[in-house]
Amino acid sequence: MKIGRVVGTVVSTIKAPIFEGRAMLVVDLLEPDGRPSGGYLLALDTVGAGAGETVLLLDEGGSARQVIGETGGGPLRTVIVGIIDAIDGPAAG
Repeated sequence: MKIGRVVGTVVSTIKAPIFEGRAMLVVDLLEPDGRPSGGYLLALDTVGAGAGETVLLLDEGGSARQVIGETGGGPLRTVIVGIIDAIDGPAAG
């Protein structure tokens, strides 16, 4: 699992069937204390996340496909599985 902040939406007119009717978002990866890590991912939204929200990411292809009920395969690696309200603890600063 990873954490990130939604920074945009991907728009595509031609896509694999697994993406039909689903939002694909651009997510900046974050360190445990909330600082940007310098990386980003494209993630399929399963929770209705929006720009600026901190999210929980599942970045494991087979498990990501199970979350959306697609066990037959497809080009999916990362899904957003939660919206984070707060990060608590020593690593959060």
